[in-house]
Amino acid sequence: MSVLRITCITRDGSDADRRIDAVGGADFYHKIEHAISFINGGHHQYWVHVGGQSVWVEVAYRSNGVAYLKTENDGYEPNNLLSLQECP
Repeated sequence: MSVLRITCITRDGSDADRRIDAVGGADFYHKIEHAISFINGGHHQYWVHVGGQSVWVEVAYRSNGVAYLKTENDGYEPNNLLSLQECP
């Protein structure tokens, strides 16, 4: 299993599910569907470092069953993933 640090995101486009579209780091750029699949399949773990804290990224599910990425609850606001810069 690879452990990857997410350093940037691609914000939601015009799709209806209103979630981050992709995450990236030093040597990777994964569409959100792939990142979710990699976590659920045990292939990768992701983490972020924001506000002086490092936290794991996990898969969560909306009430309609749509999967999305979020960070473990660390008490840091705003949302750690949404605080990251836009991927180039």
